[in-house]
Amino acid sequence: MPSPFPGMDPYLETPAFWADFHATFIGCWREAIAAELPDNYDARLDETVNFVQMSPEVIKLIYPDIAVSREPNRTKLSRSKSSETLLLDPVHIPHEFLEEVRQTRIEILRRPERSLVGVLELLSPYNKSGEGFNEYRAKRKGILQQKVHLVELDLLVGGHRLPLSKPLPSADYYTLISRAENRPNCEVYHWKLRDTLPAIPIPLRAPDREITVDLGKVFRETYERGRYERVLYYAEPPKAPLNRKDTQWATSIASKKR
Repeated sequence: MPSPFPGMDPYLETPAFWADFHATFIGCWREAIAAELPDNYDARLDETVNFVQMSPEVIKLIYPDIAVSREPNRTKLSRSKSSETLLLDPVHIPHEFLEEVRQTRIEILRRPERSLVGVLELLSPYNKSGEGFNEYRAKRKGILQQKVHLVELDLLVGGHRLPLSKPLPSADYYTLISRAENRPNCEVYHWKLRDTLPAIPIPLRAPDREITVDLGKVFRETYERGRYERVLYYAEPPKAPLNRKDTQWATSIASKKR
């Protein structure tokens, strides 16, 4: 069954489903690109794994805050009646938890030398908030310093927007395309929740012409493969931070799915 929305489904913008959607979409996007590439190009998935410290809010969901001694500023001491052994009451302190964060992107390579031509990123909530936002900006800077194209797809309403020299046009979703030969200029494609997903260009290396990929088709394939109509809870408003009118519109669209 297809999504009830004409474009992006805001009900996917929730931690319970986004990681799975991200992985499924990247795979479908890569297949769509590979189908259009000339024979001397390849589209490959590249994954990095980082371990990051969980925020205090996440730790509190796992352990209660019990790192409190019975007598503050004083260690309770006692001695065994049968010997001079010193007995101490411990202070309970939770472990520091590291969360595994996987980042998958698409790399376009040109054969036979397998040189890197372009990098395609689908932003995640981690990329758009907290320390993850700063880490992504640093990685992004490293890519922009190379002679490779960068395509960044933002299908999340929430979180920080990627910085440019001027404010982005008002929209819900964006694709930013930075061509290696055209920097510092960046092509910004933008659209609203109620719009269909657009077709976007994917630049290659001159003199080869760019290809075009229909994001709407990629999304429909992703939604079907993920069987999200079975698990998304359309009975309540979406978790995406939409404005009031869009929340009402999304809720009314979702109600037809019940």
